[in-house]
Amino acid sequence: MSPRRNRPRGGAVRPAAAPSPHETGVRYGLEQTESWQGEDWSVRMIGGGAAAKHYRCPGCDQEIPPGVPHLVVWPQYGAGVEDRRHWHKSCWNARDRRSARLQRSRNAPRY
Repeated sequence: MSPRRNRPRGGAVRPAAAPSPHETGVRYGLEQTESWQGEDWSVRMIGGGAAAKHYRCPGCDQEIPPGVPHLVVWPQYGAGVEDRRHWHKSCWNARDRRSARLQRSRNAPRY
């Protein structure tokens, strides 16, 4: 009996490889500019290894624990360090579908 073939026989089409982050333009630590509510915002992706503190996402009002990749967003013009906000990526993508007034529970920490 002959051994099993692990390779497809000739003529098989190989699936396309996933694009690398260099090709898509999305890389951790690099700023991008996005428009929202008539204002330009700087958006920077933070990798899990660089996220060392607890943050509160303004989109869902939930905590972003250390080690979780997320976005840092701030107004592009006239903004200081205190204007930066840390968002979950999915919350930032859904920012137009979210309510403007979120209620925090009574015992939730305020940071």
